[in-house]
Amino acid sequence: MRASSVFPVPAQGGRPLFEWRWVDRNLDEIFERLGEHITLTAAALAIGLVVSIGVSVVSLRRRWFYVIALSTAGSLYVIPSLGAFAVLVPFTGLTSFTTAVIPLATYTLLILIRNIVTGVEQVPKEVREAALGMGFTRSRLLWQVELPLALPVVIAGLRVAAVTTIGLVTVTSMLGKGGLGYFIRNGIQTTTPNPTSIIVGVVLSVVLAVVVDLLLWLGGRALAPWSRKAASR
Repeated sequence: MRASSVFPVPAQGGRPLFEWRWVDRNLDEIFERLGEHITLTAAALAIGLVVSIGVSVVSLRRRWFYVIALSTAGSLYVIPSLGAFAVLVPFTGLTSFTTAVIPLATYTLLILIRNIVTGVEQVPKEVREAALGMGFTRSRLLWQVELPLALPVVIAGLRVAAVTTIGLVTVTSMLGKGGLGYFIRNGIQTTTPNPTSIIVGVVLSVVLAVVVDLLLWLGGRALAPWSRKAASR
């Protein structure tokens, strides 16, 4: 059965709502753009997580620094994505991978820093006292006790940051960096709008967000099985 018979042509003579033949013809490019989307998301999350852990470690030792870090991260978070990309273009180039990743990474900082610090602060006082009584140094206490116990809260923040980043990556198509936003942009900018291209970009972005969120949730359950037991009580 032809796709056009399933999805009727609009009255003004535009293209069918969805064309499976278009998907078949562009399957290689769909996988290529999906790979670009995943790469940009993973790079932004990795950079954001490393920076957030470093900032959080300092924040846990210097409370005044936490206030400054959170305020700075909050200010970066509210900058419109296109504006952030535009500021970097003169320094890193329009189609540079760096131009796309830096703003994406900064948008993760507010969520991750807050969750890491909150997770560590929620570690029971008696657990800290027991570890110190066993001879743990402050650094060893943080890396071997507090951060592992804070993992469920950190993973929760990472899930929010991942889904947010996946959505923002679609904007990088304006920089020529591809990703699934490429199909949304092209579907709108063609002489005759291509609904199939737009639908493919939107649906795959949503599916990717759901899959990544599910994988992080499963990873959190595997890495912190005690949180699952506590929730079931």
